[in-house]
Amino acid sequence: MSVEGLKRLKVWVRAKDFALKIYKQVLPLLPAEEKWNLKQQLRRSSLSISANIAEGHGRFYYQDNIRFCYIARGSLEETLSHLTFALEMIYISAELYKEFETEGEEIDKMLNGYITFLKKSKQGANEPGANLSVGEESAPYFIESLQDDNNTEETNL
Repeated sequence: MSVEGLKRLKVWVRAKDFALKIYKQVLPLLPAEEKWNLKQQLRRSSLSISANIAEGHGRFYYQDNIRFCYIARGSLEETLSHLTFALEMIYISAELYKEFETEGEEIDKMLNGYITFLKKSKQGANEPGANLSVGEESAPYFIESLQDDNNTEETNL
């Protein structure tokens, strides 16, 4: 695995460029008092889109890759939510917002297409251990009643 492999993945390139645009075109417009709030949230959520696509791409089992694509899609929605707030606070123009909204919809479609491809191709389905899962038996959970110290009652949930 290398960055060269990621550069061939169009959805990763598009998501990375989306974050770069936010850094260059949106973050400078936000007021100083948003430095630790909205700016940080936009930084993290926008970078998380391409980062999760990359992390999934680095996994051998397709279901892991799909799971990280779902997380990336959630980060995309979070980013668009922050941009909506920035629009409503009049930190960014309606034109700039519309540009990001349109691009976000396109990335969402690309992510959905990539997820569909992964599901169909089932890359890594035959890897050793791909059919195994790890699980633990759950222990009973007890709650002590506070009614009477002498008459302690435990409830098994």
